Amino acid sequence: MKIHLIALALCALALGGAACSREAPSAEKAAPEPPTGAAQAPANAAHAPGDVKPGSHEDWCGEHQVPESQCSRCNPELIPAFKATGDWCAEHGLPESQCLKCNPDLKIVRPPKGS
Repeated sequence: MKIHLIALALCALALGGAACSREAPSAEKAAPEPPTGAAQAPANAAHAPGDVKPGSHEDWCGEHQVPESQCSRCNPELIPAFKATGDWCAEHGLPESQCLKCNPDLKIVRPPKGS
């Protein structure tokens, strides 16, 4: 009986220790939520080089499916300008003009090549 209790206690300790050794999920490790209604970006999606013409086909953030020159997620320094013009969704942390959660019918379209 004593051996049985010791074995049971050791088993409980082992299970409890295993549960405590797991890492808690962190915000840094969580995958970003893809925008609702947006086309999925390819795994090798690139960002536009800094010298492209704003509004051109090359001015595109493949990761967030918006013009690179207007991507506040990649360029947080743009946020004050969006807020100053009243184009900001505080709930989702993006420009209202890009918030597909608040505006599910919104279509953000990449300009055609040559533009």
